[in-house]
Amino acid sequence: MAKYNEWITDEGLLKIRGLVRRGLTDEQVAKTIKVSYSTFRAWKKRFPALSAALKKEKEVVDDQVEESLLKTMLGYKTTDIQYKMVKVDDMVLKAKRTKFMNEYKLDHPEATKSEIVLAAATEVPTYEQIPLVKSVHEVGPNVTAIMFWLKNRRPELYRDQTFRKLNEAQTRKAIADADKAEIERKHLEDAGTAGITKIVFSDDLKPDKEDDSKQKGSEDDGADT
Repeated sequence: MAKYNEWITDEGLLKIRGLVRRGLTDEQVAKTIKVSYSTFRAWKKRFPALSAALKKEKEVVDDQVEESLLKTMLGYKTTDIQYKMVKVDDMVLKAKRTKFMNEYKLDHPEATKSEIVLAAATEVPTYEQIPLVKSVHEVGPNVTAIMFWLKNRRPELYRDQTFRKLNEAQTRKAIADADKAEIERKHLEDAGTAGITKIVFSDDLKPDKEDDSKQKGSEDDGADT
């Protein structure tokens, strides 16, 4: 079983910070270093250096993720460069190696001539890399990332607008139905023994059959005269 003194050293804290940078939670870190989560929590309370290291690395990772999200939302450019290996001109190569040998001899006065020549041959290559083709690609904004950001930063405007509007409409209808029922109830209470009077709403305004028949009879009487 791991002991705390293995992890509160500079080397131990460095390893733990590396685990946090990889995105591991405190519980996963505890599992990785083979201690129980309760023990790891106790270590955090007991050793400020451990707690500070965890907090700092988490903030760094959060900042990196946020920066990456912003980059994805706003769009960015990538540059690809193709290189070609070409042989260095003999005179140029000789000049570079001579310069290197002189500097190497000053830094290593005890070095032999063969050691200096070998170092120059190793550090100053015969071939060099030169850029051949440069391509720039533009990556457009990511709509999914944009919506994720807006829903979390401005939920009152962007979080599930369709459902919000539907809920508002249903709420207005429920309030209207409740007001209608309340009016009917109060009117029935006020009527008392005088009889029941029906409240007519706009939906109930329909032609009365008896009135239609009377109107038709009047029209017929007028036709007879």
